[in-house]
Amino acid sequence: MGIQKLIVRALLQLPDGALVAMSGGKPLTIDGRTLDARAQFLAVQGAKAPSIVTLDPVTARAATAEGLKLLDGTPSRNVLVETMTVPGADGPLDARLYTPRNAGGPLPGLVFFHFGGCVIGDLDTCDTFCSMLAEKGECVVLSVAYRLAPEHKFPAAAEDAIAVYRYARDNAETLGMTRRIAVGGDSAGGYLSAVVAQETRRTGEETPVLQLLIYPVTDMEWQGGSWESCENVYPLTREIMEWFIGHYLNDRGDAKDLRASPLKAGDLEGLCPAIVITAGFDVLRDQGIAYARRLQEADVNTTYRCYDNLPHAFTAMTGAVPAAKRACEEIARDVRRILHTF
Repeated sequence: MGIQKLIVRALLQLPDGALVAMSGGKPLTIDGRTLDARAQFLAVQGAKAPSIVTLDPVTARAATAEGLKLLDGTPSRNVLVETMTVPGADGPLDARLYTPRNAGGPLPGLVFFHFGGCVIGDLDTCDTFCSMLAEKGECVVLSVAYRLAPEHKFPAAAEDAIAVYRYARDNAETLGMTRRIAVGGDSAGGYLSAVVAQETRRTGEETPVLQLLIYPVTDMEWQGGSWESCENVYPLTREIMEWFIGHYLNDRGDAKDLRASPLKAGDLEGLCPAIVITAGFDVLRDQGIAYARRLQEADVNTTYRCYDNLPHAFTAMTGAVPAAKRACEEIARDVRRILHTF
């Protein structure tokens, strides 16, 4: 463990009161919610660093990767990890396959897409969380490094997500999966999972058995609510979200496409069961809530939870914020409940 990581971890062992005192002197409260003390400390520290909007995407990827290393937990030793490539929509993509060591045969599968606004992020971004999903969700997880913008603009990431789901579905036995295959992800990955669920239903093909949508982007034209009240909350400010959208879309007209804004779909009936997760301190919170409500109104089997005291990207904070680790474990148990219910 590096010295910087040791220092961060040591500071986060301080009592809540001390961390709040070092973070402005009073708890951060927005929309009737109070941010976890450790998350508040990290938010204040993160706000001191140059925003990624001042960087080019390649530099931003390297900077955020280094920052995430300070916060993430340790992947489970009870999970085997295999590096591989899988076919995307326009060529091979790097991927990792997570298989519980005690698997006595094929298990349900989960195709996972990492967060990062379709601009940053890689297979390391959600490495620990994927191992947690495999172990506690009792499933085989295929994590995919889909193409990123601005090198690959919309709809490249969405097309890759659909292609990889089809590959996993059609090659389940080779991957150690049963035919019960889910899609899931956080933030951009949640958005991509919603698109896969909608597109496979639209084409009349075999759809996922579950869509795991963790603080998903559902409408790239969203305004109001948490988009404003949480606009300056680390690590995803409104300015950063707009930077992502600007790099991802070819132009603002793309935001009206259902493959960019799945919330705009007129009919959600017949979609696969969903787990929708939001974070209380997140510019994306209210559009995630809106999508969960639309699913419920369409009689889609939907589990919804908001972790009121956590910020965006808490899936990458399991080594630094105990509340984030507990939330991730609960999400993994939700996945297990649905994937193992026949």
